[in-house]
Amino acid sequence: MRLSAWLLLVLLALAAPAAAQPVESFAAFVAGFRAKALAAGVSAATYERAMVGLTPDPNVPNLVAGQPEFTTPIWEYLEGRVTASRIERGRAAIARNQPLFESVGRSHGVDPYLLGAIWGIETDYGTVLGNERLIRPIIRSLATVVHQRRSRLADDEKDLIAALLLLERSGLAPEQLVGSWAGAIGHLQVNPSNVLAHGTDGDGDGRVNLHASLADALATSARYLRALGYQPGVDWGMEVVVPEGFDYLLATRTQMRPVSFFAERGVTRVAGRQFGDPNLPVFLYVPAGKDGPKFLMTQNYLVLKGYNFSDSYAMSVAHLTDRLKGGGAFADDWPRGTAFPNLEQRRAIQAALVRLGLYQGEVDGRLGPITQEAYARFQAMRGEVADGFITRAAYDALVAATQ
Repeated sequence: MRLSAWLLLVLLALAAPAAAQPVESFAAFVAGFRAKALAAGVSAATYERAMVGLTPDPNVPNLVAGQPEFTTPIWEYLEGRVTASRIERGRAAIARNQPLFESVGRSHGVDPYLLGAIWGIETDYGTVLGNERLIRPIIRSLATVVHQRRSRLADDEKDLIAALLLLERSGLAPEQLVGSWAGAIGHLQVNPSNVLAHGTDGDGDGRVNLHASLADALATSARYLRALGYQPGVDWGMEVVVPEGFDYLLATRTQMRPVSFFAERGVTRVAGRQFGDPNLPVFLYVPAGKDGPKFLMTQNYLVLKGYNFSDSYAMSVAHLTDRLKGGGAFADDWPRGTAFPNLEQRRAIQAALVRLGLYQGEVDGRLGPITQEAYARFQAMRGEVADGFITRAAYDALVAATQ
C-alpha cells in the first residue's frame, strides 16, 4: 500500500532544510511585508499596531540553527524528555483532568494518552507557559523567523499572517499573543495557521484560547491530528525483532505493507507479544541501525511527524504515550558508543552520495530519512547490512569511495 500522496507531500515539504539568509534589513522587511499581509486579510490598523516599530528577536537565529531534534542522537533526545519524573507527573496531570481527556477522546476519536503525551513533550503539562524565556510574543518571533528566510519561508510567512489575523480577531494586545520562538501557541503548541484552521472552543466559553484553556488546546490538537490523517483505534506502532539476514532495504516509509509481509520474513514482536491485525499497513523503522531498537510503524506515527517533522520528537511522543498507559522501556538498548559525524562531515556525506548518484536532496547536513535511504543503497552496493545508520564510519567509507 502506497503512502497517500497528500501525506507524502506534506512530509517532504516539512523535511526542507533550515538554512537562513536575510536579504534586507529588518525595517525594510517589515515595510515590504505589509502589502502581503493586507492582501491576505489583515487590516492596516492591525498591521500598524503589531509590526511598525518592531525589532527582531536576537535569540531566534541561533534557535533556528540549533534545534535539538536534528542535532542530538535519538536516544539522548528521548531520554531527556521521557523521564521517570515526566511520566509520573503526566499520569497525575491526566488523572486530575480525566473527564476532560475522556470527553475529547470520545468526541474526536483520538487516544487521550497521545494528547497527554504531546502536552507533556511540548509544554511539560503546561508548566512552561508562564516562562517568559520560552514563551514570548509570537508576532515578534515570527517576524524574525520570516526575516531569517529559512527554507520553509512560505510556511513561516503563512504563520506570521495567521498570527496577525488571530491578533485581530482576539482583540488582544500584540504582547498578549504569546507562544514559542517559532510561533506555536498554547498547551500543545499549535502553529498559528493550524489554530486558524482547526481552533476549537473546547470549554464552551465562546472563545478559542489555547494558552489559557486546556480544553481548547486538547480539542484543537485532536481536530488537527484528525485532519493530518489520524486513524482512530490504531496505535502508533510496535517494537519488533528482525532476523539475521533480513533485507533492510525494505525499511522505507514511502511503502506501507501489511504486518503479514514482515511476519512472513521472520519479523516478530518483542517479549513474545503477538501481532494483531495482519492486514494493518506498516513500515519498518530502524532509527539506530541493526544494533538498536526496531519498529513497525503505522500511519499514525507519520501523523505525529506531520505535527512536528522530527523523528526524535515523534518517537518521544509515541513512547511517552505508552509509558503514560503503564508500558515499559524499549526491549532493545541503543548503540550508545556510536561516533557520529560533525556538521561539516554530514554535508560531505550528502555531497558524496550526490556524486555517486544515490541522493538528489539538499546538501544541508540534516541526515533525515531521504539521506538514510541513500546511504542504505550505498551499503547494499558494498555488500554490507543496508540499515542506513549514518555514523562517523559512514563518512570515512564515503570519502574513500569518492576520492
